[in-house]
Amino acid sequence: MRPAASLIAIAMTLATPAFAQTYPATEKGPVVEDAFGQKVVDPYRWLENDVRTDARVKAWVDAEVATTNAYLETLPGRAAIAARLKQLWNYERVGVPAKRGANYFYTRNSGLQNQSPLYVRTGIGGAERLLIDPNLWAKDGATALAEWVPADDGGKLAYAVQDGGTDWRTVKFLDTATAQPIGEELKWVKFSALSWAHDGSGLYYSRFDEPASGQQFQATNENQKIFFHKLGTPQSADPLIYATPDRPKLGHGAQVTDDGKWLVIITHEGTDPRNEVTLLDLTKPGAKPVTIIKGIENNWSLVGNQGSKFWFVTDRDAPRQRIVMLDAAKPAVAPVTVVAEDKATLEDAGVVGDKLVASYLVDAKTEVRLFGFDGKPAGTVPLPGIGTAGGFGGKIGDPETFFSFTSFNVPTAIYRFDVKTGKATPFATPKVAFDPAAYEVKQQFYASKDGTRIPIFIVHKTGLDLKGGVPTVLYGYGGFNISVTPAFSPSALGWIDMGGVYAVANIRGGGEYGMAWHDGGRLARKQNVFDDFIAAGEYLIAQGITTKGKLAISGRSNGGLLVGAVTNQRPDLFAVALPGVGVMDMLRFDRFTAGRYWVDDYGYPSKEADWKVLRAYSPYHNVKSGVSYPAIMVTTADTDDRVVPGHSFKYAAAIQAADIGDKPHLIRIETRAGHGSGKPTDKQIAEWADLWAFTAKFTGLKVPEGM
Repeated sequence: MRPAASLIAIAMTLATPAFAQTYPATEKGPVVEDAFGQKVVDPYRWLENDVRTDARVKAWVDAEVATTNAYLETLPGRAAIAARLKQLWNYERVGVPAKRGANYFYTRNSGLQNQSPLYVRTGIGGAERLLIDPNLWAKDGATALAEWVPADDGGKLAYAVQDGGTDWRTVKFLDTATAQPIGEELKWVKFSALSWAHDGSGLYYSRFDEPASGQQFQATNENQKIFFHKLGTPQSADPLIYATPDRPKLGHGAQVTDDGKWLVIITHEGTDPRNEVTLLDLTKPGAKPVTIIKGIENNWSLVGNQGSKFWFVTDRDAPRQRIVMLDAAKPAVAPVTVVAEDKATLEDAGVVGDKLVASYLVDAKTEVRLFGFDGKPAGTVPLPGIGTAGGFGGKIGDPETFFSFTSFNVPTAIYRFDVKTGKATPFATPKVAFDPAAYEVKQQFYASKDGTRIPIFIVHKTGLDLKGGVPTVLYGYGGFNISVTPAFSPSALGWIDMGGVYAVANIRGGGEYGMAWHDGGRLARKQNVFDDFIAAGEYLIAQGITTKGKLAISGRSNGGLLVGAVTNQRPDLFAVALPGVGVMDMLRFDRFTAGRYWVDDYGYPSKEADWKVLRAYSPYHNVKSGVSYPAIMVTTADTDDRVVPGHSFKYAAAIQAADIGDKPHLIRIETRAGHGSGKPTDKQIAEWADLWAFTAKFTGLKVPEGM
């Protein structure tokens, strides 16, 4: 066992201008376990320990940070890339407004603020007034404003504070008129909706029991419960509204209907969009919750209600989803179809004015359709182009709604939609330091290994000469029913500005084509995700867009798993691999924090059939010594309690110990940051400058002078 001081000393000797192809020494432990008749060696199990409480892990992290930083300092163009990214990030970003009473609430970032402040205006043309500036909360900018919800009359606000990137939230309250705190807070809130009682007297929220000391960033999250907090009382007095102690793995979220008469409780077991629905009649004191949709077999997303009649988006008997009406007064009666399933994928729906507003995906691009309450078509919402739209919040009787629109070369703009006239007008459109017309966005399709037709977006500078192949970054996700749609990213545009190509493959596992697309890339079919991504790389090469020596791959979270898995399966295909905050140990992912939720997509490591599938692609367990690998830059953060950093620590140790060629295989570890949300702007710019400088070096992209 090496003492901590020795590890740090090794790191100091490695901090030389040239990378010496030597990594900090990582102790190998004796862990060998028998699983279903197979021996599983896990020499880096000790790196799962929390860096805050384990001195050995802290010393290892310090040594890796020193090694990586020393190498990054040798990369050409890094400062120029950071400067250009700073320019691209420096534009006004406004969030979708929420209207309550006469007040309009929205976030607005002037450009380079680490966190986005929250503003309010009374009336659509009223003067803007600052309510909350989270940039004042921490010197390093790493404490963020997370969820926020105004009361129905707009007079009070509940908001959540996120510190250092953790998923844990502290909920606070303020008076809208004075912007002064009300003076109470709610602790141990995570994965929670925040929903006000109709009269503004208090808030429904979800929380977990307080974790054992020192376990808040690693312990599994079980027994989530719904409480009601009445303003003016301590959290300890909050009455329990709903819990399932006999089924501790279930999670629960609560939403009060717009009329204030019902509490709708959505119960799920994992991340899959399948849930139970329970109603609590708030008009009857002492009423008990009644489950009207039993069994976690289909998606039931609340659209809205009229009295006891509820509209839901569901995939029951409709893989691409439909809108149905269910009468709570007649729960035995089958739901009635209001808007039938379409060839396009129905993603979401809401109620605004006298319309149902339904958002569809058509080949991974947004189309918004309007329907009457009877389901009759009533037109569409005009969008400014091909891209992604979101928002459309509102309720029955509202004359307006707001939505965002973005694409690869179009920063997010906010529009106001008039329900009566059917017209959309700009509410906030950013001024940017580039010309959107200077970039070409195209969508193509390619065949995967089994012949499945997969969409891919390809973005580059207009007129870019592709002869001979261009350094290209291929991005993918492929999981959890999450659709990857066109969206503006300053980091991606930074790569494109350097002269590279940026490609996004809409591989299976996502929700682009409904539940069948999702199911085609999970559990025993997870290999389809990797085959789709590998086929995307082969397609880009076959089209002459890039070459093997110029192709980089990138993905985060489940996408980090994707990058790790395909790098093991086809190390010859890629020049650079950038697995970010990835799930790398597929045999132990369910033992930490939110990992237990992911069994919907990955399966259960405790079940033999699932274990065999997981063992076959787990990035940590399938590193191939004796094979030349691409350059690898692993990224993670010390406060990531979604995908704990132990995943990336163990994977980095494994690739550094293996005989996989002479390219660098490094890990970049951020401090005071988590899985991604709430990450300060300056930390984002610094990270992407490092990643693009690294990628440029090993794809042969020369950073333009004066960039």
